[in-house]
Amino acid sequence: MRFRAKIVDLACLNHFSRVINTISKFAKTCTLRLTVSKLYFILSNKVTNGGVSMWCELCQENFFDEFQMEGVAVEHNEIYLELVPENLSRALKTALSAKAVKIKLTNKHYPCLRVGVELPSLSSSSRIVTHDIPVGVIPRRLWNDFREPSVPEFDVSIYLPVLKTMKSVVERMKNLSNSIVIEANLSGEMNLKIENDLVSVTTQFKDLGNPPWASEDECHSSAQGRDLESMAEARIDIRKLQQLLAGQQVNPTKALCS
Repeated sequence: MRFRAKIVDLACLNHFSRVINTISKFAKTCTLRLTVSKLYFILSNKVTNGGVSMWCELCQENFFDEFQMEGVAVEHNEIYLELVPENLSRALKTALSAKAVKIKLTNKHYPCLRVGVELPSLSSSSRIVTHDIPVGVIPRRLWNDFREPSVPEFDVSIYLPVLKTMKSVVERMKNLSNSIVIEANLSGEMNLKIENDLVSVTTQFKDLGNPPWASEDECHSSAQGRDLESMAEARIDIRKLQQLLAGQQVNPTKALCS
């Protein structure tokens, strides 16, 4: 079981760092799944008990200049590791102006990801800062616990407004209620609502657009035949929504809610 990778391009390094920083805001620990072509960061808490699930999928060729991986066996060419994303995020913060970053799976006294940061130097000798990040190797019998979650049926899917704007609205609302109602329809309209014994507040967004799920072969929703103006709604913990919005570091061009 081997893994080593190298990032030279500074833009790729900065973007990878932002992804890891975002993940560290959501989870104290997560699973890193390594394959020949992709990396996955997985959080699979029980949603029925109020937990949060996450599935982050990265094509390695979009970030790494070198990438070598050998899994636990030829027929199971994958590696599953448990790690604290905050530790990886801290290591990458020292690499914002690095010439190169090397990541390697090692096992001297304990399994760890060794992050080697090559820093620019005024002399001919290079400066290398090394971080050893402890990881746990997940046995193959548990791999099925970390498969991609299926997308449940939904009534409405809608593009979200600019996340910074939505974050500002939610931060103001959280002082008035512990929960928030998100409602949306198939005409690109979404409302954020809170209600208590003293006040009722609604923020409206229009012309957001709806993803064209209907054009795909798979039927992900029960939206066929649904009234375009009819609102579907869900009530969620406002603090968890705030955590999601506050943790965003990658500035996505599009985000959607179903």
